[in-house]
Amino acid sequence: MLLNCDLGESYGNWRMGLDEEVMPFLDQANVACGFHGGDPLTMEKTLKLAAEHNVCVGAHPAYPDLVGFGRRSMALSCEELRSTLLYQIAALDGMAQTMGVRIEYVKPHGALYNDMMADGAVRETVMQTVAEYVKPLRLMLQATAESDQHQKEAAALGLPLWFEAFADRCYDDDGRLLSRRKPGAVHDRARMLAQVEQLAREASVTTVSGKTLALEVDTLCVHGDNAEGVQAIREIRQLLAHA
Repeated sequence: MLLNCDLGESYGNWRMGLDEEVMPFLDQANVACGFHGGDPLTMEKTLKLAAEHNVCVGAHPAYPDLVGFGRRSMALSCEELRSTLLYQIAALDGMAQTMGVRIEYVKPHGALYNDMMADGAVRETVMQTVAEYVKPLRLMLQATAESDQHQKEAAALGLPLWFEAFADRCYDDDGRLLSRRKPGAVHDRARMLAQVEQLAREASVTTVSGKTLALEVDTLCVHGDNAEGVQAIREIRQLLAHA
């Protein structure tokens, strides 16, 4: 199982995450593209840091929502969503090319990620946009009980997928992430490490009500804005290595 993290989410004088401390332990860096976090200088620094540590880079596009950090849904048309995604992916890709870095995948952020998982029309637009990009890219999306159906949708477009689980987020009984508005949605250190170990050894998570949910997972996410997760990244890496 690979380890990924959302990075490059600082903006101007506002600082988010501990990118330099986290990057050495990662396999994949999901780099913000400016719409929920990230600015040109931050993007460039994050790409350079990823290259220094030989970390695979993906674009982390969002709804245009800097004030809400991309966590608010927006009623974009399919055309607007497609252009919004292309704009962000191309911006990061163009900057990466000048630095000799290759963008390998796309992972939507925040509300766009959640909407993609819940709304078939949004997911179709995201999949089509990534599949039709000028160079081959993978799409990263959440591993759920519906992963087989999502795999079929992507295969019809010739789009390869990476399925991910989350180290630091609680799951509901349907396999979705528990809303951040609800108590216990974000794990503390102990619960997070226990969930990582369960995913690594048993390929499952325990839901908010105590049910066991089996998941086939390619990559594990630790959120860059979760201080508990960032500080435990070394332990998470060790758990994955010894599973």
